[in-house]
Amino acid sequence: MKLLYRKKPIVVTAEQFYPNQEPWPEGCVSNWDNNPMTPDKVSIETLEGWLNVSPGDFIITGVKGEKYPCKPDIFLMTYELV
Repeated sequence: MKLLYRKKPIVVTAEQFYPNQEPWPEGCVSNWDNNPMTPDKVSIETLEGWLNVSPGDFIITGVKGEKYPCKPDIFLMTYELV
């Protein structure tokens, strides 16, 4: 039997990533250190491994301090400003 579930309301911190804005959100690193062939890429370490970050992505800090990127359209559908 299928049941409906609602996500528990939690408060997270988030900031948008823009490569020309300093400082970058905590945890964002240039791939130059990891892969000199793709220096224009930016990544962040998540619980699932390294993920690429694109301009405009939100960097979310989860309830346990974990970081992960989120596309702006998904972020705005999921979260609201407190």
